[in-house]
Amino acid sequence: MFWTVTNALLEGLGTTAELFALTLLFSLPLGLLVAFGSMSKWAPFRFLSQIPGVPAWLKKLSALRPIQLIVDVVVWVIRGTPLMLQLMIIYYGPGLIFDQNIWGSGNSGRFIATVVAFVLNYSCYFSVIYRGGIQGVPKGQREAGQVLGMTRSQIFFRVTLLQMVKRIVPPMSNEIITLVKDTSLARIIAVTELIKSGETFMKSDGLIWPLFYTGVYYLIFVGILTLLFNFVERKLSYFQ
Repeated sequence: MFWTVTNALLEGLGTTAELFALTLLFSLPLGLLVAFGSMSKWAPFRFLSQIPGVPAWLKKLSALRPIQLIVDVVVWVIRGTPLMLQLMIIYYGPGLIFDQNIWGSGNSGRFIATVVAFVLNYSCYFSVIYRGGIQGVPKGQREAGQVLGMTRSQIFFRVTLLQMVKRIVPPMSNEIITLVKDTSLARIIAVTELIKSGETFMKSDGLIWPLFYTGVYYLIFVGILTLLFNFVERKLSYFQ
């Protein structure tokens, strides 16, 4: 029975690891784009402040930054609501609204919806970390790059980005480890991840120990990530 449970949990671990990897693959770059959106200074009505005779209430539009506003609202909604609720809305919502399941049937459809929900959620969390890391780099260093004749892209990749990575590793590692445990929420829409694999034996055979056995897998998974992040932090210690 032990090996039967072990093999079942290994299959569940495979689904968990796949969900984890796909979430990171898409949410890390998307989070950076969201961070840029939240820092956007584009103000299409800025010209109103320079027109004489324009009413004061209309001049207030000159400070409006629509991209920043939209991104900030989306991030606020995603961070302010539970991931479980987002998962249910993304999976069941289209079927209730359009009377059609856009994700497809079976395990593959549920898994795709889960990946979409996780990517959207973690992109917003990562964007806040990215933004903090970028804004934490002293402005004087960017100005020094401009004095040296560097372009904006050169300043970002050669000055800002390298220091940002050092600053965001601790909070980013914490979020990524949280992601490992959050993958258990996929069972809400019947995705057979690690915990659901162990839960199956409790329902079918009345065994509770497989559920606790899943903790060993999580500890190993998180332990490997912890060692990896400690290694990365040591490699980036040259910034100190």
